[in-house]
Amino acid sequence: MFRFAIVAALLLPLFAQARPAQDQWFSVLLDGRKIGSFESSRIVEGDVVRTRQTLQIEFDRAGTPIAMGSSESSEETRDGKPLAFAASTRLSGNENRVEGRIEGAQLHVRVNNDGSWQEREMPWPSGALLAEGLRLASLRVPLQSGRTYRDLSFQPSSLDAIEVTTTIGERETVSLPGGPLSLHRIDQVFAFAGTPVANTAWVDEERDVHKLTMPAIGVDLTLLACDKACATAPNQSSNVFEHTLMRSPRELGRRELGMGLRYTIMPRNHDAPLQIPETSEQSVRRSGRNLIVEVWRKARPGHGDAPKPSDYAPNDWLQSTAPEIVALATRATEGVQGHEERMRALEAFVRQFISDKTLGVGYASALQVARKPEGDCTEHAVLLAALGRAIGIATRVVDGLAYAPGFAGEREVFVPHAWMQAWIDGRWQSFDAALGGFDAGHIAFSTGDGDPWRFYQGLDLLGRTELKRVDSLALSRPE
Repeated sequence: MFRFAIVAALLLPLFAQARPAQDQWFSVLLDGRKIGSFESSRIVEGDVVRTRQTLQIEFDRAGTPIAMGSSESSEETRDGKPLAFAASTRLSGNENRVEGRIEGAQLHVRVNNDGSWQEREMPWPSGALLAEGLRLASLRVPLQSGRTYRDLSFQPSSLDAIEVTTTIGERETVSLPGGPLSLHRIDQVFAFAGTPVANTAWVDEERDVHKLTMPAIGVDLTLLACDKACATAPNQSSNVFEHTLMRSPRELGRRELGMGLRYTIMPRNHDAPLQIPETSEQSVRRSGRNLIVEVWRKARPGHGDAPKPSDYAPNDWLQSTAPEIVALATRATEGVQGHEERMRALEAFVRQFISDKTLGVGYASALQVARKPEGDCTEHAVLLAALGRAIGIATRVVDGLAYAPGFAGEREVFVPHAWMQAWIDGRWQSFDAALGGFDAGHIAFSTGDGDPWRFYQGLDLLGRTELKRVDSLALSRPE
């Protein structure tokens, strides 16, 4: 389940705001159960400061064990000037790597998502900081309750610069494996695309972190400082999937799924208001704290933003110009005319091409799937999106929930799901190669370019929503 893996990996940049000790270990807990370890180190060699954070976690996905590892490292001058960085994520045998070197105002990047390196250059965001720069910036602000400051934090995994707002709180007594300590509370908000991500850290006078928490799929993901033996002790079984399910208040019939449904979605707590996007098939309005979401199986013209040039272009996850992708697209659409008909042909092709339907892959790029056809909904979505772009159709990947009459022993639930949309006849039309096609049982939480690090909005909603009621729109027609 790469959505949870992304949440866990966010611990790396969130932790960078604090002062890392020479070598510091943490136990990682999800909803109070130990699922892994976290290590942070900072080494000064001459004029260069090297900082590294490494995360190792294990969790269960509907009966399938998943192991995930993630690391970020940075090189900076003693005064915090960024020099270079590297990041890697390993999930169920797939490894994605990013390396970068900053030279003046330019960033030289190497990305490896499919076993081969791709290089490019991009501007370095003005004022963006890496771990040591963020540490030095934090030390310039006294630990006085109520003080607030902002920094621009560069995220190596997503190649984004994110504004971070930090607020210093009161001293609190915190229970830790080694006993209680009186620590300063630090609240941070990372302004990721689509939705902010918040965390809370408790630090001592030297800015060493002793505890850090952040919301994840409706529960808390927590780091507790302890020694290496404690951090690397055996993990406890934790089924993260059960936290992401949204139960349906009733069974949904085939006819209404084939027409339209109105969902009343309410937040489970009193945090920030829910945000769900509108698409050509989905309209959203607010009713108090609830959202009224109408989903139609057939897309409506004139609804949704027009495609951008990037929606037609290849990227690190949708390698639509790769010879293997082009060959598959050509093979699947030979003799087929019309954009919708060609997308239908590609949808059917991907459904059969990915012969090994498994939950154990995590998140692979389109080219990885083309070379090794296995995976679940995300692999179907990215491959279909890349094939669409290969024949000149704008596409995007959608993250959200889909209705399942039965799943992993549960009845009448909405489960985390990914599908894709193609721009056809002035509208974004959905295609789902993993299931039997798109219907009104799909609720979109976010749209993106296939890069899993763009799905922050969808991640924020998992585990935070409750479906209050479902009404049929079978007798109505979309505008």
